[in-house]
Amino acid sequence: MAQAALKDVGAGAKVVALPAASAGVVALPQATGKPLRERLAPLVKSVLVNLVPPLITVALILLFWQIAASGPQSSLPPPTKIWAEAKDLITEPFFWAGSQDIGLGWRILVSLQRVAIGFGLAAIVGILLGALVGQSVWAMRGLDPVFQVLRTVPPLAWLPLSLAAFRDSQPSAIFVIFITAIWPVIINTAVGIRNIPQDYRNVAKVLRLNQVEFFFKVMVPSAAPYIFTGLRIGVGLSWLAIVAAEMLTGGVGIGFFIWDAWNSSRLSDIIVALVYIGVVGFVLDRLVAFVGTIVTRGTVVN
Repeated sequence: MAQAALKDVGAGAKVVALPAASAGVVALPQATGKPLRERLAPLVKSVLVNLVPPLITVALILLFWQIAASGPQSSLPPPTKIWAEAKDLITEPFFWAGSQDIGLGWRILVSLQRVAIGFGLAAIVGILLGALVGQSVWAMRGLDPVFQVLRTVPPLAWLPLSLAAFRDSQPSAIFVIFITAIWPVIINTAVGIRNIPQDYRNVAKVLRLNQVEFFFKVMVPSAAPYIFTGLRIGVGLSWLAIVAAEMLTGGVGIGFFIWDAWNSSRLSDIIVALVYIGVVGFVLDRLVAFVGTIVTRGTVVN
């Protein structure tokens, strides 16, 4: 190594002088992050891949619909006529002009409230009954045939019985939702419980877990993918049932709106309401699937 040279400066002060050969230039680290364009490219690509095909499909359907329904013999209105006649329903879903003169957004919320109650009860009762059927052989032999018979009954067939029992349209509609949504939850939960690995049961015996601990720590986590599959089916059936039930029970729900529009020969309003129903049903399915993905860490059975 080069030796430092000592020089006397002034009154005995000393300064260490380094030779020029020992001086080095320190290079600053260069930024290693990707440019913003490269970071956004995967996101843009994902949006285009998932958004463009449905938009093209919808555009083609509307174009075909416009051409097919523009003739003088057509009984259905074309999209342009629907926009002209039901523009307010599309652009102002939350307007309020009276008890019955309200936007489709408010009607959807009323229907969703009934679905939330009926489906919530069906989820709780269905998971408990499904766990019982899946865990107990005798319960399966006694209850499974009954469930298989009752689940084939159409939803609206329960409506007269529920009206006779509750004597009110609100609890009757909720009961129809409950009795419609509970069967796929029971069946899928029972299948999930029966498919719990035997090793999990052996570990539970070694740890001496009681029935409550075994239910929450072993049964529910292991059967969660099957349970959420049943919940996805159940929420779709709930949405179907409430629309059908509201057509007969009345009120301000989306189902009664469709029936009232039919009686008034407002086909454009009916078509707009059907689009609302389809979009809300899709959102409900995606919401339950999203929660299931989080709970099961991406192992939801499709």
